[in-house]
Amino acid sequence: MEQAEMYGRRGCQLVKELASAEPGQLTRFNDDLFNQVIKECNVHYSQFYELTRKMQEEGLDVQFTRNADHFGMLIHHLSLLRNKRCLMAYMYKRADILRSLSWKVGRVLPPEIEGKLSDIEKHYFKNHASALQCYMREMDCLDLTVDMVPPKDPYIKVRVLEDIGVTAIGDKDTNLACHSIHFLKCTEAEPYIMQGMMEELVG
Repeated sequence: MEQAEMYGRRGCQLVKELASAEPGQLTRFNDDLFNQVIKECNVHYSQFYELTRKMQEEGLDVQFTRNADHFGMLIHHLSLLRNKRCLMAYMYKRADILRSLSWKVGRVLPPEIEGKLSDIEKHYFKNHASALQCYMREMDCLDLTVDMVPPKDPYIKVRVLEDIGVTAIGDKDTNLACHSIHFLKCTEAEPYIMQGMMEELVG
């Protein structure tokens, strides 16, 4: 593959992945392509450095000389900046979706979402969720992740989809057995609904 054909193509593919995904949805982190872009960045930096050193050894003014080496440096410099912008856009957009998910699913990501994350993203989500929990504890344990839309009734009817077991609900222990039906406060049921462990029964 010719080098000129390679410049910026992989970084562009990362950005296209973001654009093709459903809004608010994460695709699997593309480790292979991400690392290829980083490798290309290292090549650009190495070539830029070599051309700079060559001009200096020839006694040329790197800033004002306009020869083939100067324009080669410019191509590598601009290609490096473009790749860095693509990498940052890829990471920032995914981090933005993760921050949004922390309001919807709480501190625990569903396995189907966690499986799409890189190790760094898993660590980022854990730290962000912990920071949110600390803030809510400082606010007298006010849970900011529930009731994003004000409920018409403080209680809702739910069906348990997974065997959760005996859990403290309100001031009593409740057996949340699979397929059992309960009337619970919205604030108590919503975390389970977000994690797919319960469903609201309407009508």
